[in-house]
Amino acid sequence: MSFLIAAIFTFFGMFIFMPAFQFLLRLLGFYAVVEEGTCHVYVLFGKVLAVLDDAGFYFLWVKLGLAAPIVNWLGKRYVLDRRLDQIYLRSQAVNSEEGAPMGIGMWCEMRIGDPVAYLFKNADPRGSLAANVSNATVRCLSNMKLSAMLESRHDMSQTVRSEVSPKSEEWGFQLGSIYIRKVHFRDLAMIQQIQEKVVNRLRQVTSAIKQDGANQVSIITSTAERQAAVEFAKAAAMRPAIVGSALQQIGQDPNVLAAMFDILETQQILGGEAKISILPPKSDLLAQLIASKEAPPPQA
Repeated sequence: MSFLIAAIFTFFGMFIFMPAFQFLLRLLGFYAVVEEGTCHVYVLFGKVLAVLDDAGFYFLWVKLGLAAPIVNWLGKRYVLDRRLDQIYLRSQAVNSEEGAPMGIGMWCEMRIGDPVAYLFKNADPRGSLAANVSNATVRCLSNMKLSAMLESRHDMSQTVRSEVSPKSEEWGFQLGSIYIRKVHFRDLAMIQQIQEKVVNRLRQVTSAIKQDGANQVSIITSTAERQAAVEFAKAAAMRPAIVGSALQQIGQDPNVLAAMFDILETQQILGGEAKISILPPKSDLLAQLIASKEAPPPQA
């Protein structure tokens, strides 16, 4: 039973009475806890008493003195987020030197550098910063050459940042990176014309490449044919000399010459389409019978 009572008292003490007691101490200005990435600004009767911009635990009696118990009642505490923030401005309208309507997308990173200036020097510092970046973009990047506008994004980003930084610091902002994420054409008809020109140019280049390839193939083919014709002509010119030299060597021996002509004659006979009948010697009657059988029938 004693353990159960102790557990109940511990529960109510830790989860109900302790948070209520801490809330009462903070309400009376006894202490304050500044979380990471935040800033506390205490204002009393229109005067800034303290700025707590480092994360940690603070005794307000030490920081604010006798005003600590009443600052939360008669004054005001501002809790500001000092983490890195970003804004993106889409399609800021500018014109190139050639008169082309262009759109520029600006990406801006910033954080609160001076909490007091952020709170009291501008009623809408974030909106004013966005308007300032937009105006600086139009003012600094208009009338640039189209080629430079499409290629030199880093230089344009630095130009806009140098223009925006003094005024943003005056409003309590600390700028990070300002860079151009997108440069595009805003006129649909111009975009279509550029697309048509690009397509036509690609067709011309493709046709030129094909024609050049065909010309190269024709040159290679004609060169190969010319060299082959030269070699065949050389072979045709050398053939009679080679054959004549071989016949001269063969003609030196009559027996070899006679055998060669017999072989050539036999080869010509075998290669022809004529029918050959081989008969034994002294068979005149058989030859007459064969001749009469192969003779065409008499016409009526």
